[in-house]
Amino acid sequence: MTDKKRTTHDHKRGARDAAGAPAAKTPAGESAKPAEAEAEAEAAADAVAEAQAAGAGAELAAVTRERDEYLDHLRRLKAEFENYRKRVQRDHEELRLRAAETVVESLLPVMDNMSRALEAGARHEEGQLLAGLELVSGQLRGTLEGHGLEEIAVEPGVLFDPTVHEAIMAQPSPEHPEGTVTQVLELGYLLHGRLLRPAKVIVAS
Repeated sequence: MTDKKRTTHDHKRGARDAAGAPAAKTPAGESAKPAEAEAEAEAAADAVAEAQAAGAGAELAAVTRERDEYLDHLRRLKAEFENYRKRVQRDHEELRLRAAETVVESLLPVMDNMSRALEAGARHEEGQLLAGLELVSGQLRGTLEGHGLEEIAVEPGVLFDPTVHEAIMAQPSPEHPEGTVTQVLELGYLLHGRLLRPAKVIVAS
């Protein structure tokens, strides 16, 4: 066989070998790696989501518990305040009743003496009746003063004081200067230093 024929024959055989040779195989492990990596990534994402959900649930539970504690505290405060208000109201009412009881009890002797004076006036002269009423009036005044009552000092000629006087009317007066009291129509009183009733007066204009 000549060299030219041998070369041609070698080329044909190489082509046949190349056509019939199997393709290069890829290892099985290398083809499975992308799927496993994707599964692991999904599992990691799921784990992160679960952890976040668990953390959010725990935070929500803590907030809910704190809210319930505050509500319970507010309910207790409301109940305590309501009990305190009722107790203060009850104590105030009891104090008022005791104060009224004390005043009324101290006035009972005055009523007794008033009844005696009226009985005496039915049997004796008018002068004795007048003396009895003056006695009762003095006793009544003394009893009320013992409870803190004080008469407002006012008489014709004093300067009008709007803090303790109430002007019923104003009229010209030849005897008193303008702005002074000309007549006292009703006495005024203080109770424990506070105005209980102003004195009603007529003022010179």
